[in-house]
Amino acid sequence: MKLIYAADIHGAFEKVKNLLFETVADAYVISGDLIDIPFYNMGIAIRYHELQTYFHGLRGRMGKADMGIEDFVDELLEGPDVPEATQRQGTTYQQYTIRARRVMQQKYKVLENIVSLKQNSRVFCLPGNYDMDLKYTSLHEQDLHLHWYQLDQLRIAGYGGADVWTAGIPERYIVKYQAGFGVDEKHNEMYRFFKAVKPDIIVTHQPPHGIHDGVPSTGPSGSPTLRSFCDNNPVILSLSGHIHAACGFQVAENTIFLNPSNFGEVTDITAEVYEGGFFYAVEIEENRIVKVILKKIVAERIYDIADHFVRDGRWVEQVIDRERYGAFRRRENYDTKVPKYTHIPEIKLYNEIKQFYRMFQTQETDARLDMLEQVALLMEDKIGDDIAMDVLGSVNIGISEESSDIDFILYLRCESGCTSGFDQCERYRQAEAMIQEILGARFKVEILDCIDLNQVEKSIRQKDYECETTQRFVSYRSVCRPINYRVIAPIEDLLNQDMDYRQELEGSIRSYFRIFVTTSQHVRSFHKYEERLNAIGIKLPESMRRKVRQYLKGAEEEKEEQPALPSA
Repeated sequence: MKLIYAADIHGAFEKVKNLLFETVADAYVISGDLIDIPFYNMGIAIRYHELQTYFHGLRGRMGKADMGIEDFVDELLEGPDVPEATQRQGTTYQQYTIRARRVMQQKYKVLENIVSLKQNSRVFCLPGNYDMDLKYTSLHEQDLHLHWYQLDQLRIAGYGGADVWTAGIPERYIVKYQAGFGVDEKHNEMYRFFKAVKPDIIVTHQPPHGIHDGVPSTGPSGSPTLRSFCDNNPVILSLSGHIHAACGFQVAENTIFLNPSNFGEVTDITAEVYEGGFFYAVEIEENRIVKVILKKIVAERIYDIADHFVRDGRWVEQVIDRERYGAFRRRENYDTKVPKYTHIPEIKLYNEIKQFYRMFQTQETDARLDMLEQVALLMEDKIGDDIAMDVLGSVNIGISEESSDIDFILYLRCESGCTSGFDQCERYRQAEAMIQEILGARFKVEILDCIDLNQVEKSIRQKDYECETTQRFVSYRSVCRPINYRVIAPIEDLLNQDMDYRQELEGSIRSYFRIFVTTSQHVRSFHKYEERLNAIGIKLPESMRRKVRQYLKGAEEEKEEQPALPSA
C-alpha cells in the first residue's frame, strides 16, 4: 500500500490538484490548515484580525476569557450603555464573521471538488487551527477529525486542531481542541478517542511532545498525550504538522514520526516567504513501513529529495537531491529562485489540454504508472543506475484503457556514446529485452526514442546549441510524463540554470514536435479521449474543444511546413 501525506496546505489548492494528478497512491492525507485566510480580500482579513484582537483583549480584561469571542461580542452588544464606537466595531465584527463562514465554506467546496476527482484513491482531510470543523463543510465525507477508517489491514484515525489561539479565524467555527496541556486522560478527548479506536496510523495537526515540536521562542509545544499514546501502543506511523520548521523523519519506540513541513506557501512574522511543496510518500508492506520518501512538487514536476529505508535492522537516510535537501534542512527557498522555463505556444496549448484530461484520470492509468515505476527500479537493479522514461499517449493524458498501448521514451547513460544509433547500443538492447520480457506479454509496448543522458549533460555544460539529442530531450521534457524522475531531475535542473540557452533550444523544438504529432496519431487519439470522457458522463466543454481544434490545426500546419527529420 502507498500513502501520500501533505501538511499545512494554506490554500494551495492548485498545488494539491497537481499532487493528486501527478502521483499514484492508495490513500492521500491532506492535513492541517487547509485554507489560508477566511476571506478573498487581504484588506478585509487584516481588518477582521484587528477587530478580533481588540475583542480578544477586551474579554480578558472583563474576566470572560472562557467565552468564545463571537459569543462575547454578541453578549456585549446586548448590554446597556454600550459606547457607540464599541457598538460600531462589534457590529462590523459580527458581519465579518458571517462573511468569513460563507467564504470558508466556499473554499472547502473548491477543495472538495478537487479531491473528489481522485476517484481511484481514498483522500482524507484533517482540519488545523486555521480551519472550520469540517463536519460543517463540503469535506465532511473526507473528514478525519474524530473519525477512523480501515486501509487494508491498518486502521487510520485523526484528531485535528491545535492548542493555540489563531487570530483571524472565527473561534465559533474552529475545532475545539480538548487535548492540550493540563487536560487529564479522563477528560482528554483525543486520548479517549484513540484508546477506543486503537489506530495503527495516527494523523494530528499538533505534533507529539518532544518530536517535531520545537519552537525557538517557547521550546517544545507538542502534545504529551499524543507522545504517551504512541510510546505505549502499537502505532506504526504518526503524521503531524503545525510547526513548519521542526520537520523531518524520526523514529521513537517503534513509531515513525513524520512532519514534511509546509506544503503551501507561508509567510512568517518577519514577512519571510517559504515556498513549501514538500510531502512524504510512504510504502507499507504486510502492515510494516518499508520505505519513506521525502518529495517536493514544483509546478507539475515531482522531485525525490531523500529516501528512508531499513538496512541491517536500522533506519537509514539516503539523500537523492542534495541541493533541495540542503535547502529543506536550512529552511531556505530553492525553486522560487530558479527562473521558470517557457514553452512554445503549441506545447503550452497541449499542456493545458493534458491537465484538463488528467482531472479524469482512469484507474488503468494509475495502474500503468505504478507498474512502470516498478519496472524502472527493477531495470536499475539489473542493468545499472540511471534508467528513466517519459511516457506519451493515453498514459500521459491519463485516459488509458485496458486495450491502450504504452509508448515511451527511454533515458539511460551510455559510455560508448551510441554514435551508430541507439538500436545498436548494447545497454539499450538489454533494457529493451527486459521491458519486453516484463510488459510485452500484457501490452503493446513501443520505445519511440532513446536518450543518452551523458550526451545531454555534456552538451548542456558545453552550451552546444546544435546537439540533436539535447533538442529531443527538451522536446520530450516539455510534454511528457516522467517515470523515475529522480534520474532526469538533475539534468533538467542543469538545463534550467541558463534560461537563454534553454529558450534557444526551444526554438528547435518545433521540428521535433513532429515526432510527437505523427507517432501519437493525434487527431484520432483526441477523438478517442473525448469518447472515453463521454462514456463516464463527462461532456467536453466547448472552450476545451476549441483548444483541441486549435492545437490539432497548429500541429497539422507544423507537419506541412517542416522538412523531414534526420534519423534519431
